[in-house]
Amino acid sequence: MYQRRPSTETHVGHIGIGGANPIRIQSMGTVDTNNTEGCVAQAKRIIDAGGELVRFTTQGVREAENMKNISAQLKADGYDTPLVADVHFTAHTADVAALYCEKVRINPGNYVDPGRTFKHLEYTDEEYAAELKKIETKLVPFLNICKEHHTAVRIGVNHGSLSDRIMSRYGDTPEGIVESCMEFLRIFKRENFNDVVISIKASNTVVMVTTVRLLVKTMDKEDMHYPLHLGVTEAGEGEDGRIKSAVGIGALLTEGIGDTIRVSLSEEPECEIPVARKLVDMIPECSKLREEAEAGIQDDTITLAVDAPDWESLQLKAAMAVGALLIDKKAHQLVIKNPGFDQSRLVELADAILQAARIKFTKTEYISCPGCGRTLYNLQETIAKIKAATKDLVGLKIGIMGCIVNGPGEMADADYGYVGAGRGKISLYKAKECVEKNIPESEAVEKLLELIRKDRQ
Repeated sequence: MYQRRPSTETHVGHIGIGGANPIRIQSMGTVDTNNTEGCVAQAKRIIDAGGELVRFTTQGVREAENMKNISAQLKADGYDTPLVADVHFTAHTADVAALYCEKVRINPGNYVDPGRTFKHLEYTDEEYAAELKKIETKLVPFLNICKEHHTAVRIGVNHGSLSDRIMSRYGDTPEGIVESCMEFLRIFKRENFNDVVISIKASNTVVMVTTVRLLVKTMDKEDMHYPLHLGVTEAGEGEDGRIKSAVGIGALLTEGIGDTIRVSLSEEPECEIPVARKLVDMIPECSKLREEAEAGIQDDTITLAVDAPDWESLQLKAAMAVGALLIDKKAHQLVIKNPGFDQSRLVELADAILQAARIKFTKTEYISCPGCGRTLYNLQETIAKIKAATKDLVGLKIGIMGCIVNGPGEMADADYGYVGAGRGKISLYKAKECVEKNIPESEAVEKLLELIRKDRQ
């Protein structure tokens, strides 16, 4: 029987997250945060579509300070939706953003620790404790600013940007991802700072679901019950992005986990909102479908009869209903039944869901981010070019990333990566290794294809 996980309430501006509040839906802008007019226009489109929080990247103090202008213009135009600043690499930027935004997201993987280089580091217990003290020294003044200005905080851990310190001690494991979060959360608790939301994201749905479940158990053991934000990062675009998001986010929603969600699509951000709304609205029905599907598993096969008014709803409902069952390897085959759609399309949908759950690969896998103000090339156009040229390479995994924040890390299990390195510049990767840097954007797609063709000869 579906029952939502109880959590404390976090206040973000005039809205509440967790507690008795509804599941909140949010998205993130893709416009340069220094472009006030562009950010305001994009925020309005997100809000008008039903977004309840809007996030913008603040990669430096200049961008953080401009959040004041964005907020002021939105309020002057009658929009009071809370704004969230997204901070990486520079802790001082978070201090500034806390003055002007209703919430600040910080990433434990690079808030104090240096950027990830995949180096193995050795620490004595005393040295490791000293590293944790560095975090506390930077974090406590930030929390004091947040208390003074009633600013909420999201601890946003990304699988793709774990620090070398965490990786060296815990490995690339759910335990390491959770510990990266808990190091910060324990400081929050000691400082009696409670307006906090937690997120753990990965492009791999199995990693995402397994780790969030572990986080919930770990928090419960330490008597922490903070609200959770869910998302499958770099889910992609089109049908694949929707299916992957529904598998990962939906698996947890049907278990009662999740207080706010974002569906990360490599599309215009307002396109994410109706997909997220459908996932939230489908929770009761999909929870029941999940129980029926599990009870009916035979010969390693889930047979799922799904009613839906349109193809997108069918995709989301089917993926959400069976996501957890496939991630938990309760079955390895899927049959979807619906008399209103052609059988061949239903077979393709079943294969796409199996691939999203990492069970069986029948086509090229694309790990592509939704873009943000850090992205300095045409992400959507590039994705289309790469997909058109590589769509028949079954089993190949290609990462297409706007910048280096999560790029190399989220592409760790990809065969090739295409990562924004600067304005009009691209770096190419084989797995985690950068093989060519700062290629002009006009040449980069063909260079990637040359690399793939050479390796497959």
